[in-house]
Amino acid sequence: MTAALRRTAAALLAAVPAALLVLVPAAPAQAADYRYWSFWKWSGGAWAYQQQGPAVYVPADGSVDGWRFALSPDGGRDAARPGAAGDFAALCGATAAQQGRKRVAVVLDFGTPADAPKGAGTPPAARTACASVPAAATSAEVLAATVPPLRYDSAGMLCAIAGYPRAGCGEAVADAPAASGSPSDGGGLLGPVLGGVLVLLLGTGAWWQLRRRR
Repeated sequence: MTAALRRTAAALLAAVPAALLVLVPAAPAQAADYRYWSFWKWSGGAWAYQQQGPAVYVPADGSVDGWRFALSPDGGRDAARPGAAGDFAALCGATAAQQGRKRVAVVLDFGTPADAPKGAGTPPAARTACASVPAAATSAEVLAATVPPLRYDSAGMLCAIAGYPRAGCGEAVADAPAASGSPSDGGGLLGPVLGGVLVLLLGTGAWWQLRRRR
């Protein structure tokens, strides 16, 4: 076997560990969802994520506040929206306007069984309300007037509306990593990669033996 052939075979064998490092996928990272009440406002015929907290935001007369309890991937604008539309006329049309007061509609969506905390049972049915409150009332005061009891944590985060859920407050819920071997984590490539490496090793060895016999 010539020196050039030996160098070629050695290079092929040396490339095997590097190929394994590149092609074998890393273990998938875990993601976290957050279980909490997200706050929305009806704007332009759709739900828009509310940038201010309910204790700060002061809705105008004719506003519609929306609330949805759900498992959110980011604890923000990508959370599930309330299922019902925020039709102020339908929700507050029967409530007469009063001087010095304002009318604010509320859409409350308790989410799905998949969103519910463990042991909480089936979530209550969605409900709506129309609040007639002082003109300076915040959204938190609107909730207190229409769907009590409310529960807050020590940091002032709204944890429960209409008593739901009974426990917990914005806790993170870790997702299980994707199953081994699924296309999402690349595990399905591991078998073919190892098979290809084995073929490469056997083929190199056979070629080397053949050259030695010549």
